[in-house]
Amino acid sequence: MQIWAIANQKGGVGKTTTTAALGALMAEEGMRVLLVDMDPHASLSGYFSLEDLSGMGSVYELFREHNPPTVASLARDTGYQGLSLLPANAPMATLDRQLAKRQATGRILGNAMALLANTYDYVLLDCPPTLGLLMVNALVAAQRLLIPTQTESLALDGLERMQRTVQMIERSMGRVLPRWVVPTMYDAATLHGRSALMTMRERYRHTVTRNVIAVDPQICEAAEHGLPLTHWPAATASADSYRALLYELLGTERQISQASA
Repeated sequence: MQIWAIANQKGGVGKTTTTAALGALMAEEGMRVLLVDMDPHASLSGYFSLEDLSGMGSVYELFREHNPPTVASLARDTGYQGLSLLPANAPMATLDRQLAKRQATGRILGNAMALLANTYDYVLLDCPPTLGLLMVNALVAAQRLLIPTQTESLALDGLERMQRTVQMIERSMGRVLPRWVVPTMYDAATLHGRSALMTMRERYRHTVTRNVIAVDPQICEAAEHGLPLTHWPAATASADSYRALLYELLGTERQISQASA
């Protein structure tokens, strides 16, 4: 089982869209996929109309000190074969304060995921855009990190902050967290967009994916209708871009696994 975190300390860069798109495409390829909504705003949960309104079936429950439920017991069917989701809810925003005096809180999610064994092939963690307990847990639990980054100058500043955060987590864990920077919302028709992508590739070189995700209003339309891009005909171009991105990531992952074997 592979765990990928999708994270960036800047909001609005396409984290949730990327998580939903890659998860749906993986499931279509026959993989068993669990999406985990780590963001108290619950955008990914809302995408699939699986918000935890009861307060009893979300990621929040994993952080209970006594007798927390298992991930498998909290996961819900999205309605798409092979694709499950562990929802978020608003009380997750209070975890930093609640667990301030508790020890070893950075590994709670990772310990919970370890109990899944071979239930899933891939787990995708959709992270909040803030550095705190939830993001730290996701990065510690993950074996790979995707950093979706909008191709504009302000987003490059957020990418730099995210890189520093990852380096801090790596020092704490004592291991390297392989990562990919995924250019999103790219507009090749603008000088600003082309310049931002060039800067991204110059700064981060081989970690930037070859495939980029172009700006496309149909991505928002698909989300509003609660449909993965592959089920929204008007978003065919973006779905194809994410499919190419997925194949690239899976190919790179195999290379990393073989190199470390």
